[in-house]
Amino acid sequence: MGDFVQVDQVENGIALITLARPEAANALSKQLLFELHDAIYTIKNSENIRVVIITGKGEKAFCAGADLKERKGMSHHEVKAAVHLIRSTVNDLESLPQPVIAAMNGVAFGGGLELALACDIRIASKTAKFGLTEAALAIIPGAGGTQRLPRLIGLGKAKELIYTAKRLDATEAAEYGVVEYVAEPDQLLEKAISLAKEMAKNAPLSLVQAKVAINKGYEVDLMTGLKIEELAYSALIPTEDRMEGLRAFQEKRPPQYKGR
Repeated sequence: MGDFVQVDQVENGIALITLARPEAANALSKQLLFELHDAIYTIKNSENIRVVIITGKGEKAFCAGADLKERKGMSHHEVKAAVHLIRSTVNDLESLPQPVIAAMNGVAFGGGLELALACDIRIASKTAKFGLTEAALAIIPGAGGTQRLPRLIGLGKAKELIYTAKRLDATEAAEYGVVEYVAEPDQLLEKAISLAKEMAKNAPLSLVQAKVAINKGYEVDLMTGLKIEELAYSALIPTEDRMEGLRAFQEKRPPQYKGR
């Protein structure tokens, strides 16, 4: 896609986004964010991509967060605009219709962890470290961290991590519930691709509607959530894939889903 963001198709229906500024710990510079936005837009509108994996280049960093060297020379107005750019890009990632897996190959601090929190599932390298460390820099998480982390791990644990700016190793992150899996560094991408393949074999429209039902339903009361689920289910009834699933079950063969 550009100098700082690479998009590859690693398996049929599986796209890999790589943040490629290893010399700067894959920090979120303006240029990287512009390129990531373009990559997200392209993937969102691709009928061939069923699952997305996002990772960082190199072995040290998934994403170190905001580019503080770039930010140091900014005016107050420019800082506000830069934070908005990170926030909107993270929101765009969360809004992708496809399931998104974060393969966290190294450190993820501040905006880097916020980027991962916008994904559906997080897999961490054993050598990775994590934290919403903004309070130590006299700010707070500004790209969704104060909202997504409590929803993921609970209010008390999230407050502890944000108030203390604590840095977690991979095992601690799994214990807190920040990540779902921990893998050896050389097996991280393999684990992410294996999980993505399990998802990609299913009907793509089912993945889309399941994500809608879970994400939207989680924000509302139970009865409203059940209505959201009903509407998401109803959207799948007239699809060709639903009929293909029934035929394949009856004929005892793997279904051939086409996303229609």
